[in-house]
Amino acid sequence: MSILVTGANGQLGTILTEALRSKHGSHKVIASDIIRPKGHQTDPFVMLDILNVQRIGEIIADYNVKQIYHMAAILSANGEWNPQKTWNVNLNGLLSILEIARLTEVEKVFFPSTIAVFGPSTPKEMTPQEVPMIPTTVYGMSKVAGELWCNYYHKRYELDVRSLRFPGIIGYDSMPGGGTTDYAVEIFHEALEHGAYTCFLEGQTSLPMMYMPDAIRAIMILMDSDTKNIRIRSGYNIAGMSITPSQLAAEITKHLPHFEITYHSDFRQKIAESWPSSIDDRQAKEDWGWQPQYDLSTMTEDMIQQLAKFKE
Repeated sequence: MSILVTGANGQLGTILTEALRSKHGSHKVIASDIIRPKGHQTDPFVMLDILNVQRIGEIIADYNVKQIYHMAAILSANGEWNPQKTWNVNLNGLLSILEIARLTEVEKVFFPSTIAVFGPSTPKEMTPQEVPMIPTTVYGMSKVAGELWCNYYHKRYELDVRSLRFPGIIGYDSMPGGGTTDYAVEIFHEALEHGAYTCFLEGQTSLPMMYMPDAIRAIMILMDSDTKNIRIRSGYNIAGMSITPSQLAAEITKHLPHFEITYHSDFRQKIAESWPSSIDDRQAKEDWGWQPQYDLSTMTEDMIQQLAKFKE
């Protein structure tokens, strides 16, 4: 049995691959991406364009793949530069994975959704699990459609597909890849290297965030849960912390007193304003025991300590 991770070079895919290899053994987790990784990932690695359906099938057959973690996607900010390509990669890539999984002996599929599925018509405070979803980005549109297809493949074909609606992810081991919440990672690197950061969002823009260790834990817990406990097959709301750039900057200055932040918002500000400021994740807590371990204070302290080690 093997596990395939698509998009294994991404911010989340990089760390997820390492976590899966620690749990299952390096030889059982196949990393794949459209470009070869630099440093982080070790073999086995296969080159994979997620739109190459034949190649996906070959990899699944060659490595006896039983689980797929489908992390390959173009994110929110980058997606707006080429909407058609984003839709093609994000949705058709997923459809290929679902269909091949249905036709082979793949037992489980993980699909990462996002708070980008929400839009201006969605309640911004404690956004419920089930709400109108009219996103303002092609990334969000592709993830809404992806959630619906995941639910369809489960109901129609009984495919065991599971999904989480991730907030912004903050981590020290990998860099973000063109999302609207990227500031929350960039700010730490700039604070340590230059003592200053210019934020592309306004200071009081509140968004849900999650520390990388919690994000990886959430995936592991969800995928290990008994199938009878998984009552939602589109995408579970999960929450970590809701913070603004100014709150994050204030927390950083407790450790780096001379740090300064300025604000110069760009097109990502409007995207952020269409998203929730906090998430109601009671369903995930009730169904499979989700509970975050990090808040703003503990996350900031650990981020600075870990990044400082890299820079020594």
